[in-house]
Amino acid sequence: MFSTTSPLAIDIDGTMTRPDGGVEPRLFERLREWDAPIVIATGKSFAYPVALCTFIGIPDRVIAENGGVVYVDDDLTIEGDAAAARRVAERLRADGHPGGWPDPDMHNRWRETELSVSRSVPEAYLRTVAAEHGQTVVDSGYSYHVKSPAVNKATGLRRAADLLDVDPASFVAIGDSANDAELFDAVGRSYAVANADETARARADVITERAFSDGLLEALDSLT
Repeated sequence: MFSTTSPLAIDIDGTMTRPDGGVEPRLFERLREWDAPIVIATGKSFAYPVALCTFIGIPDRVIAENGGVVYVDDDLTIEGDAAAARRVAERLRADGHPGGWPDPDMHNRWRETELSVSRSVPEAYLRTVAAEHGQTVVDSGYSYHVKSPAVNKATGLRRAADLLDVDPASFVAIGDSANDAELFDAVGRSYAVANADETARARADVITERAFSDGLLEALDSLT
C-alpha cells in the first residue's frame, strides 16, 4: 500500500539532519525524485521550511510552527494566536528571562503564530505562564514551543492534504519528537527514527534501526 507513490510528511530537526547538525545532502536527490507530494512538517518558523524546499528543488509545501502556518502551492493558511504568544514573551522578559531566546533571537524573528523558548527556561514555570494566556507548550527536544492548543502538525497535515486533494491516510510521516505524535496519528503509516523521544516512539508504527537522517533514508528505502 505504501510506496514511492505515497505522499510524505517529514520533520526537519532530528529527522532530516545529521547528528552533528545540518541537513543531510544525500536526501536532496532522493526527495527530488519522489513520485508523490512531499510536505515538510516542522516546528521551525515559516521561512525555514520554505527555504529548504527551494534549496532541495521541490514544491513549496510546508507545515510550519507546529501547524500554525500551512503553505501549499501558493495557498497560505495562518492559524494560532500570535497575540497570546507575544504576551507570553512579554511576561518572560518581565520575569527576567529572554522573551524566547537571547538576542539576537533568530528562532523567533520570522515566527508568525507561536513562540520558541530556550530550554534554559524552567519548563513548569513556562507551562504555567502559557496556560494563563490560553496557550500550551510542546517540547520538540530542541526548544519549547508556546502555541495554541487548537493547532498542531496533524491539523496542518489535514489542511495540506485538503489543498493537495489527497487523503491524509495516504501519507507516510517521519519524525523524532513529541510534536510529531499527533502527525503520526493523522497519517496511514508513521516512522520514528531511532533517536526519537519516548512520545514519538510510542505513537509510531515503525521505529527505524538507524538514527537521524540515516533513519529517514532507511524509511524511504523501505518504501521503494
